[in-house]
Amino acid sequence: MAVKIRLRRTGACNEPHYRIVATDGRSPRDGRFLEVLGWYDPNVEGTNYKLKLDRLSHWVSNGAQVSDTVRSLEKKARKAGV
Repeated sequence: MAVKIRLRRTGACNEPHYRIVATDGRSPRDGRFLEVLGWYDPNVEGTNYKLKLDRLSHWVSNGAQVSDTVRSLEKKARKAGV
């Protein structure tokens, strides 16, 4: 099973909110997931995300692949020290 860390869309039409999840790579975007690692809200200005960096590191050390968007958010979080 290839684990991927990616965004899962929630929210209403034209108001997207995302959860950052660890999931099986074969499951659909909004399907089953293994663990919620944080959230991202593109409509909020300022700090619009929250990540559990320790759990993210755990999954990556066990071979999970990180999507480009989540990698960008991780980089911002590590730089900000959140």
